[in-house]
Amino acid sequence: MINNIIAIQGIKGSFHHQVAQEYYQQNVAVDECLSFEELIDSLLSGKCDQAVMAIENSIAGPIIPNYALIDKNNLHIIGEHYLNINQNLMALKGQRIEDITEVHSHPMAILQCMDFLKKYPNIKLVEDKDTAETARRIQQNQLKGIAAIASETAAEMYGLEILAPKIQTIKNNMTRFVILKKENSFVPESEIRRASIKFELDHKRGSLAAVLNVMSDCKMNLTKIQSLPKIETPWKYSFFVDITFEKYEDYAKAKSLLVIMAEYFKVLGEYKNTKD
Repeated sequence: MINNIIAIQGIKGSFHHQVAQEYYQQNVAVDECLSFEELIDSLLSGKCDQAVMAIENSIAGPIIPNYALIDKNNLHIIGEHYLNINQNLMALKGQRIEDITEVHSHPMAILQCMDFLKKYPNIKLVEDKDTAETARRIQQNQLKGIAAIASETAAEMYGLEILAPKIQTIKNNMTRFVILKKENSFVPESEIRRASIKFELDHKRGSLAAVLNVMSDCKMNLTKIQSLPKIETPWKYSFFVDITFEKYEDYAKAKSLLVIMAEYFKVLGEYKNTKD
Protein backbone atom coordinates (compact mmCIF):
# COMPACT_ATOMS: atom_id res chain seq x y z
CA MET A 1 0.00 0.00 0.00
CA ILE A 2 1.12 3.56 -0.72
CA ASN A 3 -0.32 5.54 2.14
CA ASN A 4 -1.85 2.81 4.32
CA ILE A 5 -5.28 4.46 4.23
CA ILE A 6 -8.28 2.28 3.36
CA ALA A 7 -11.59 3.78 2.26
CA ILE A 8 -14.66 2.22 3.87
CA GLN A 9 -18.37 2.86 3.44
CA GLY A 10 -19.52 4.05 6.82
CA ILE A 11 -17.62 4.98 9.96
CA LYS A 12 -15.58 3.16 12.56
CA GLY A 13 -17.67 0.41 14.06
CA SER A 14 -19.34 -0.40 10.73
CA PHE A 15 -19.12 -3.80 9.05
CA HIS A 16 -16.84 -2.27 6.41
CA HIS A 17 -14.49 -1.17 9.19
CA GLN A 18 -14.52 -4.68 10.64
CA VAL A 19 -13.66 -6.14 7.22
CA ALA A 20 -10.75 -3.71 6.81
CA GLN A 21 -9.32 -4.78 10.15
CA GLU A 22 -9.74 -8.49 9.41
CA TYR A 23 -8.51 -8.38 5.80
CA TYR A 24 -5.37 -6.37 6.51
CA GLN A 25 -4.90 -8.02 9.91
CA GLN A 26 -4.03 -4.76 11.57
CA ASN A 27 -5.63 -1.65 12.99
CA VAL A 28 -5.58 0.25 9.68
CA ALA A 29 -6.23 3.94 9.15
CA VAL A 30 -9.54 4.41 7.36
CA ASP A 31 -11.21 7.11 5.32
CA GLU A 32 -14.84 7.13 6.46
CA CYS A 33 -17.20 7.57 3.49
CA LEU A 34 -20.95 7.88 3.95
CA SER A 35 -21.74 6.66 0.43
CA PHE A 36 -20.25 4.28 -2.09
CA GLU A 37 -19.84 7.20 -4.51
CA GLU A 38 -17.74 9.02 -1.90
CA LEU A 39 -15.72 5.84 -1.42
CA ILE A 40 -14.99 5.70 -5.16
CA ASP A 41 -13.97 9.37 -5.18
CA SER A 42 -11.55 8.73 -2.31
CA LEU A 43 -9.89 5.98 -4.32
CA LEU A 44 -9.77 7.88 -7.61
CA SER A 45 -8.40 11.05 -6.02
CA GLY A 46 -5.57 9.20 -4.30
CA LYS A 47 -6.84 10.04 -0.83
CA CYS A 48 -6.68 6.32 -0.15
CA ASP A 49 -4.81 3.51 -1.84
CA GLN A 50 -7.40 0.74 -1.51
CA ALA A 51 -11.08 0.47 -0.64
CA VAL A 52 -13.45 -2.04 0.91
CA MET A 53 -16.85 -2.37 -0.79
CA ALA A 54 -19.79 -4.67 -0.04
CA ILE A 55 -20.88 -6.43 -3.22
CA GLU A 56 -23.48 -9.04 -2.25
CA ASN A 57 -25.36 -10.48 0.71
CA SER A 58 -26.52 -14.04 1.19
CA ILE A 59 -30.03 -12.83 2.13
CA ALA A 60 -30.63 -9.63 0.17
CA GLY A 61 -28.61 -10.60 -2.90
CA PRO A 62 -26.21 -8.52 -5.02
CA ILE A 63 -25.73 -4.79 -4.54
CA ILE A 64 -26.23 -4.09 -8.23
CA PRO A 65 -25.21 -0.39 -8.33
CA ASN A 66 -21.79 -1.29 -6.96
CA TYR A 67 -21.02 -3.50 -9.94
CA ALA A 68 -21.74 -0.52 -12.18
CA LEU A 69 -19.53 1.75 -10.07
CA ILE A 70 -16.58 -0.64 -10.31
CA ASP A 71 -17.02 -1.01 -14.05
CA LYS A 72 -17.69 2.67 -14.85
CA ASN A 73 -14.59 3.83 -12.97
CA ASN A 74 -12.33 1.06 -14.32
CA LEU A 75 -11.40 -0.17 -10.86
CA HIS A 76 -9.77 -3.50 -10.18
CA ILE A 77 -10.89 -6.15 -7.70
CA ILE A 78 -7.71 -7.42 -6.03
CA GLY A 79 -9.25 -9.51 -3.27
CA GLU A 80 -12.37 -10.48 -1.35
CA HIS A 81 -13.50 -11.08 2.21
CA TYR A 82 -16.57 -12.77 3.65
CA LEU A 83 -18.08 -11.51 6.88
CA ASN A 84 -20.76 -13.20 8.94
CA ILE A 85 -23.24 -10.41 9.69
CA ASN A 86 -24.96 -10.28 13.07
CA GLN A 87 -27.48 -7.46 13.34
CA ASN A 88 -28.35 -6.13 16.79
CA LEU A 89 -31.04 -3.75 18.01
CA MET A 90 -29.48 -1.10 20.28
CA ALA A 91 -30.45 2.09 22.05
CA LEU A 92 -29.40 4.36 24.91
CA LYS A 93 -28.81 2.49 28.13
CA GLY A 94 -31.79 2.00 30.41
CA GLN A 95 -34.39 1.73 27.66
CA ARG A 96 -36.58 -1.22 26.72
CA ILE A 97 -37.97 -2.28 23.37
CA GLU A 98 -41.36 -0.99 24.56
CA ASP A 99 -39.84 2.51 24.75
CA ILE A 100 -38.75 2.50 21.11
CA THR A 101 -40.85 4.40 18.57
CA GLU A 102 -38.40 4.43 15.63
CA VAL A 103 -35.66 2.15 14.32
CA HIS A 104 -33.01 3.74 12.10
CA SER A 105 -30.50 1.85 9.97
CA HIS A 106 -29.16 1.16 6.51
CA PRO A 107 -31.94 -0.22 4.25
CA MET A 108 -30.01 -3.47 3.75
CA ALA A 109 -29.83 -4.01 7.51
CA ILE A 110 -33.55 -3.32 7.91
CA LEU A 111 -34.35 -5.76 5.11
CA GLN A 112 -32.29 -8.47 6.78
CA CYS A 113 -34.28 -8.10 10.03
CA MET A 114 -37.87 -7.82 8.77
CA ASP A 115 -39.21 -10.92 10.53
CA PHE A 116 -38.14 -9.49 13.89
CA LEU A 117 -39.33 -5.96 13.09
CA LYS A 118 -42.78 -7.21 12.02
CA LYS A 119 -43.36 -8.19 15.64
CA TYR A 120 -43.42 -4.47 16.46
CA PRO A 121 -45.80 -2.87 13.93
CA ASN A 122 -45.99 0.36 15.92
CA ILE A 123 -42.29 1.06 15.45
CA LYS A 124 -41.49 3.30 12.48
CA LEU A 125 -38.66 2.10 10.24
CA VAL A 126 -36.34 4.86 8.99
CA GLU A 127 -33.69 4.19 6.36
CA ASP A 128 -30.30 5.79 6.95
CA LYS A 129 -26.90 5.94 5.26
CA ASP A 130 -24.94 3.75 7.66
CA THR A 131 -25.50 1.40 10.58
CA ALA A 132 -22.66 2.63 12.79
CA GLU A 133 -23.32 6.30 12.00
CA THR A 134 -26.87 5.85 13.26
CA ALA A 135 -25.58 4.31 16.49
CA ARG A 136 -23.11 7.18 16.98
CA ARG A 137 -25.82 9.82 16.36
CA ILE A 138 -28.10 8.26 18.98
CA GLN A 139 -25.33 8.53 21.55
CA GLN A 140 -24.13 12.02 20.54
CA ASN A 141 -27.63 13.50 20.57
CA GLN A 142 -28.95 11.33 23.42
CA LEU A 143 -31.93 10.29 21.29
CA LYS A 144 -34.42 8.49 23.50
CA GLY A 145 -37.03 6.31 21.83
CA ILE A 146 -34.76 5.78 18.82
CA ALA A 147 -32.97 2.48 18.21
CA ALA A 148 -30.35 1.47 15.68
CA ILE A 149 -29.61 -1.81 13.96
CA ALA A 150 -25.84 -2.27 13.88
CA SER A 151 -22.93 -4.46 14.89
CA GLU A 152 -21.93 -5.43 18.41
CA THR A 153 -18.73 -3.45 17.81
CA ALA A 154 -20.78 -0.30 17.15
CA ALA A 155 -22.72 -0.80 20.38
CA GLU A 156 -19.48 -1.09 22.35
CA MET A 157 -17.79 1.81 20.54
CA TYR A 158 -20.69 4.22 21.00
CA GLY A 159 -21.89 3.12 24.42
CA LEU A 160 -25.30 1.74 23.48
CA GLU A 161 -27.17 -1.14 25.08
CA ILE A 162 -28.18 -4.12 22.93
CA LEU A 163 -31.92 -4.64 23.42
CA ALA A 164 -32.10 -7.70 21.15
CA PRO A 165 -29.03 -9.52 19.76
CA LYS A 166 -28.74 -11.27 16.39
CA ILE A 167 -32.13 -10.20 15.05
CA GLN A 168 -31.40 -10.99 11.38
CA THR A 169 -34.00 -13.31 9.86
CA ILE A 170 -31.50 -15.86 8.64
CA LYS A 171 -28.83 -16.54 11.22
CA ASN A 172 -26.26 -17.61 8.63
CA ASN A 173 -26.19 -14.11 7.15
CA MET A 174 -23.00 -13.47 5.20
CA THR A 175 -21.86 -10.51 3.12
CA ARG A 176 -19.14 -10.66 0.50
CA PHE A 177 -16.86 -7.63 0.28
CA VAL A 178 -14.34 -6.87 -2.46
CA ILE A 179 -11.04 -5.03 -2.12
CA LEU A 180 -10.59 -2.35 -4.78
CA LYS A 181 -7.59 -0.58 -6.24
CA LYS A 182 -7.10 1.85 -9.13
CA GLU A 183 -4.37 -0.28 -10.68
CA ASN A 184 -4.38 -4.03 -11.02
CA SER A 185 -2.48 -5.80 -8.27
CA PHE A 186 -0.09 -8.50 -9.39
CA VAL A 187 -1.02 -11.89 -8.00
CA PRO A 188 1.07 -14.88 -9.16
CA GLU A 189 -0.86 -17.08 -11.57
CA SER A 190 -0.27 -20.01 -9.25
CA GLU A 191 -2.38 -18.26 -6.59
CA ILE A 192 -5.22 -16.94 -8.79
CA ARG A 193 -8.32 -19.09 -8.35
CA ARG A 194 -11.12 -16.60 -8.85
CA ALA A 195 -12.03 -13.95 -11.43
CA SER A 196 -14.69 -11.30 -11.90
CA ILE A 197 -15.49 -10.55 -15.53
CA LYS A 198 -17.94 -8.55 -17.62
CA PHE A 199 -19.13 -9.30 -21.12
CA GLU A 200 -21.75 -8.18 -23.62
CA LEU A 201 -23.32 -10.49 -26.20
CA ASP A 202 -25.07 -10.15 -29.51
CA HIS A 203 -28.84 -10.19 -28.99
CA LYS A 204 -29.56 -13.51 -30.62
CA ARG A 205 -30.88 -16.88 -29.51
CA GLY A 206 -28.40 -19.12 -27.74
CA SER A 207 -25.60 -16.58 -27.32
CA LEU A 208 -25.58 -16.76 -23.52
CA ALA A 209 -25.96 -20.54 -23.54
CA ALA A 210 -22.92 -20.83 -25.82
CA VAL A 211 -20.81 -18.75 -23.44
CA LEU A 212 -21.92 -20.79 -20.43
CA ASN A 213 -21.07 -24.00 -22.29
CA VAL A 214 -17.55 -22.70 -22.93
CA MET A 215 -17.13 -21.94 -19.23
CA SER A 216 -18.31 -25.44 -18.35
CA ASP A 217 -16.03 -27.08 -20.92
CA CYS A 218 -13.08 -25.11 -19.54
CA LYS A 219 -13.87 -26.33 -16.00
CA MET A 220 -15.06 -22.96 -14.74
CA ASN A 221 -17.34 -22.94 -11.70
CA LEU A 222 -19.78 -20.08 -12.15
CA THR A 223 -20.56 -18.73 -8.68
CA LYS A 224 -22.65 -15.73 -9.71
CA ILE A 225 -24.11 -14.14 -12.82
CA GLN A 226 -25.79 -10.74 -12.78
CA SER A 227 -27.25 -8.94 -15.78
CA LEU A 228 -27.59 -5.18 -16.10
CA PRO A 229 -29.43 -3.48 -18.97
CA LYS A 230 -27.44 -1.22 -21.26
CA ILE A 231 -29.41 2.01 -20.96
CA GLU A 232 -28.11 3.41 -24.22
CA THR A 233 -28.98 0.21 -26.15
CA PRO A 234 -32.52 -1.12 -25.51
CA TRP A 235 -32.84 -4.89 -24.99
CA LYS A 236 -29.10 -5.43 -24.67
CA TYR A 237 -27.48 -6.46 -21.40
CA SER A 238 -24.11 -6.55 -19.72
CA PHE A 239 -23.32 -9.67 -17.72
CA PHE A 240 -21.21 -9.56 -14.58
CA VAL A 241 -19.90 -13.00 -13.72
CA ASP A 242 -17.79 -14.48 -10.93
CA ILE A 243 -15.98 -17.76 -11.61
CA THR A 244 -13.65 -20.02 -9.70
CA PHE A 245 -11.26 -22.61 -11.10
CA GLU A 246 -8.57 -25.08 -10.09
CA LYS A 247 -6.00 -24.25 -12.77
CA TYR A 248 -5.12 -20.86 -14.19
CA GLU A 249 -4.48 -22.48 -17.59
CA ASP A 250 -8.16 -23.50 -17.77
CA TYR A 251 -9.22 -19.94 -16.99
CA ALA A 252 -6.78 -18.51 -19.55
CA LYS A 253 -8.27 -20.80 -22.21
CA ALA A 254 -11.83 -19.75 -21.32
CA LYS A 255 -10.82 -16.10 -21.37
CA SER A 256 -9.27 -16.39 -24.84
CA LEU A 257 -12.48 -17.94 -26.18
CA LEU A 258 -14.78 -15.41 -24.50
CA VAL A 259 -12.83 -12.53 -26.01
CA ILE A 260 -13.73 -13.93 -29.43
CA MET A 261 -17.35 -14.81 -28.64
CA ALA A 262 -18.38 -11.65 -26.82
CA GLU A 263 -19.04 -8.27 -28.40
CA TYR A 264 -17.25 -6.77 -25.40
CA PHE A 265 -15.15 -8.48 -22.73
CA LYS A 266 -13.49 -7.04 -19.63
CA VAL A 267 -11.67 -8.49 -16.62
CA LEU A 268 -12.67 -6.71 -13.41
CA GLY A 269 -10.28 -8.70 -11.26
CA GLU A 270 -8.20 -11.87 -10.89
CA TYR A 271 -7.43 -12.85 -7.32
CA LYS A 272 -7.24 -15.53 -4.67
CA ASN A 273 -10.34 -17.53 -3.76
CA THR A 274 -10.85 -17.10 -0.02
CA LYS A 275 -13.45 -19.85 -0.02
CA ASP A 276 -10.77 -22.49 -0.67
